[in-house]
Amino acid sequence: MIPKRCRDGARLVPGIILGATVACACFAQPARDANREYPSRPIRLIVPFVPGGGTDITARLVAERLTEALGQQVIIDNRPGAGGNIAGALAAQSAPDGHTLFAMGASATVNAAIYTKLSYDLVRDFSPITQTTSLPYTLVVNPSVPARSIKELIALARAKPLAVSFGSNGIGGLGHLSGELLATLTQCRLLHVPYKGGAQALADLLAGQVNMLFSTPLQAAPHVRSGKLRMLAVTTRSRSKFMPDVPTMIEAGVPGYEITTWNALITVRGTPAPIIARLHKETVRALDAVKDRLAKDGTEAVGGTPEELGALMRTDIARWRKLAQQIGIKPE
Repeated sequence: MIPKRCRDGARLVPGIILGATVACACFAQPARDANREYPSRPIRLIVPFVPGGGTDITARLVAERLTEALGQQVIIDNRPGAGGNIAGALAAQSAPDGHTLFAMGASATVNAAIYTKLSYDLVRDFSPITQTTSLPYTLVVNPSVPARSIKELIALARAKPLAVSFGSNGIGGLGHLSGELLATLTQCRLLHVPYKGGAQALADLLAGQVNMLFSTPLQAAPHVRSGKLRMLAVTTRSRSKFMPDVPTMIEAGVPGYEITTWNALITVRGTPAPIIARLHKETVRALDAVKDRLAKDGTEAVGGTPEELGALMRTDIARWRKLAQQIGIKPE
């Protein structure tokens, strides 16, 4: 015969197990509900530059499609300044619930490489969603510049040091590094004029306030087609399939010159994996829907995995850190 205390214990143990199971289910339920109900309010998509630049244009095309797919408005929030670091810090401080996204460009990896006092860590504080686009920079000049090739531009810069100016979207940004790399490899002195965003730099280039600009095809191509700008080269190792008649910087006479830029979508680390998976799926679909629109301006839609984007970010940070050391930009 089983003692009474054993019989009571036998009844008690299943009760404890059942109670624990119910408790776990109660704690797990909110997480499951949050994922199922996402998004529960409008989504903020932070863009680190002023409206009109390449990163902004891509973000708006994707946001329109995400709004339709997710059933909530995706609102563009332009936060220019400090080469994109203001936007990066703001995005890093957001709640990890998928309602704040960051439309980062390759320049964010430059910032991570050359600034040592940032309030956020691009790799540690964010979770990748997908690389949205890949594209070359193009070197464009105002038609008033008496140079129709890279060799003529270099000769002009060597003859008159600091007489040839180039705009960029900020000190230490990718546009800045592009110009400094050209100056270093060709042993000439160019005058750097930083702006808060690529759109402002482009506006002054069109007005003749600066002589040249390293710009995305998405931003520059319409003005090249209208004759308001002259395109001299692309910065990638191979010619762009969208602009096959435009030589690379290497072909144009600058050995060793290669820069590729890209855009991506990331969110704050700690965002639940199911939400990131959904954002990835819908963003890839959005890119497929707008790829022909992007291609018209020389931009290739990508839509890779979060893991691929994470690897690209780490690789580029290491690359830009090495380049900054070569051209004399010291970490700050």
